[in-house]
Amino acid sequence: MSENKASDFVVIKAIDNGVNVIGLTRGSDTRFHHSEKLDKGEVIIAQFTEHTSAIKVRGDAVIQTCFGEIQSEAKK
Repeated sequence: MSENKASDFVVIKAIDNGVNVIGLTRGSDTRFHHSEKLDKGEVIIAQFTEHTSAIKVRGDAVIQTCFGEIQSEAKK
C-alpha cells in the first residue's frame, strides 16, 4: 500500500445526527478496531492503513474519495 497518498484518505461528513463510522481490520479475520459517532455537520478524515482494510458508514452521510462522492442513507 502506498504511503501518505491522497487516494488513501476518505472524507465523511454527517448529514444527520448519529452517523457511525467503523474501521475494519485486515487479515484472515475481519474485525472492528475503531468506531466514531458523528453528529450533523461533523467531518472525519479517515485513512486506509496496513491495519484498516475497510471503513463502514452507517447513517446519512456524504463520503468523498479519490473515486468520487457518494451519499449513504439511514435505514428506513
